[in-house]
Amino acid sequence: MAAPAVEGAAVSALRSVMHRVRQAAEKSGRNAEQVRVVGVSKTKPLSLIRQLYDAGHRCFGENYVQEIVEKAPQLPQDIEWHYIGHLQSNKVKSLLAAVPNLAMFESVDNEKIANHLDRFIGNAGREPLKVLVQVNTSGETSKSGVEPSDCVNLVKHVKLGCPNLEFSGLMTIGMPDYTSTPENFRSLTNCRIEVCKALEITEDRCELSMGMSSDFEQAIEMGSTNVRIGSTIFGPREYPKQQAR
Repeated sequence: MAAPAVEGAAVSALRSVMHRVRQAAEKSGRNAEQVRVVGVSKTKPLSLIRQLYDAGHRCFGENYVQEIVEKAPQLPQDIEWHYIGHLQSNKVKSLLAAVPNLAMFESVDNEKIANHLDRFIGNAGREPLKVLVQVNTSGETSKSGVEPSDCVNLVKHVKLGCPNLEFSGLMTIGMPDYTSTPENFRSLTNCRIEVCKALEITEDRCELSMGMSSDFEQAIEMGSTNVRIGSTIFGPREYPKQQAR
């Protein structure tokens, strides 16, 4: 009897998050429609995702290959899946083959992964895949992402050297305890300025994916167009065993 209560709570939590997103967007002089909410469903069951889908949400994200390749084929094809986090190049084929409705790959952190994605998509005859370049704005050696000083070079590689990828913007993951907020947001915003200048594009053509459960409102106020919300919607994570990416 406990499961329906949990699922009902997730739908209520989603509605609360969407309301908070609207308020933060309005505070920064933007429309809520300019901010995408990715429901990060790692470790959560299909039934919970379907509850949120039935409530009208369509954008979900996963961090582990084995989870997304198991979940995506069992859920409606109009879900817009985002892959978030470092991906080993030898997992590219399995990810893309199992998830034809992968809407965005948020974590291009080096040229090698960009080349693998570009090659597979080209060989498969798929539409270009939207990608974000991940920037390590917190300076953690354990964290994936290109250094801010190398951001423009990686973006140029994706934009100019990977015709099957559609460069869509930048992404960052702050420190787990949120002590890097809001400096990491400022750093990513500065990276966007440099990228737009180098590519001669307007800022509205370069998304900012920043902000998670505990800082998404501040991220939106600082320009985020894509927030990744997990535990605030789905509840605490459950890790029954070590996941391999």
